Amino acid sequence: MAGLKQKLAQDARLTGHLCTIPSATVTQALAAAGADLVVIDMEHGAVDYGSAHAMIAATAGTDCAPLVRITENDPAQVKRVLDLGAEGIVFPLIRDAQDAAKAVASLRYPPDGTRGFGPFIAQSRWGTDLMSYRETMQDRLVCVLTIETREAIDNVEAICAVPGIDMIVPAPFDLSTELGVSGQFEHPAFVAAIAKAEAAAKAAGIPLGGVALQQGQAKALFERGYRLIAGFDILWLRAATQQMAGWAES
Repeated sequence: MAGLKQKLAQDARLTGHLCTIPSATVTQALAAAGADLVVIDMEHGAVDYGSAHAMIAATAGTDCAPLVRITENDPAQVKRVLDLGAEGIVFPLIRDAQDAAKAVASLRYPPDGTRGFGPFIAQSRWGTDLMSYRETMQDRLVCVLTIETREAIDNVEAICAVPGIDMIVPAPFDLSTELGVSGQFEHPAFVAAIAKAEAAAKAAGIPLGGVALQQGQAKALFERGYRLIAGFDILWLRAATQQMAGWAES
């Protein structure tokens, strides 16, 4: 099966889900339904390490890449979730090129990076033995950087110049909040910031990822050159339940 890095090297449009619900059952259903990736959310979700392992394992046998969003740009967190079998990391709060370089290095073993060796659990997820895991997985792992602060926008060209970045995600909720226009996605300050991030990623040849809760939003982002669109498991669930509640209205 093709890895997410390989898919990103092609010109296909991809879809995925941010998983805040700590459930292997939910993750398995999303993976089996055809999602190209799931992002297991340990930053804002209710997911602990045990749940994360079960959710990663639940993608086995599908073409869905299990990524994990960690709480901070911390090599110790990166090491632990990769050793649970994650195919990549979504890094929050990347502010400058030094942050980006630190993130890239944490995904790779020495001499190319800083990751410690111990894929005792990950070897089972990827069908390798302990010592062949490195050769099989090192070049498959995906590095996704989130652009969500004013400082990141100021430094976005330098961030995108760092080798080893597989995707840039301008984060609308956090970025609009940081800019003082929370949720005002048509505000000129927000629109300008997003446009700057998009231009820097495109100039560097880095795929863009974004969030869409409706088909029209996804279409608009794809037309602007985004390669991957993700929804939120819990928001999909709430919306579907609210829609169903309306069926009982006379």
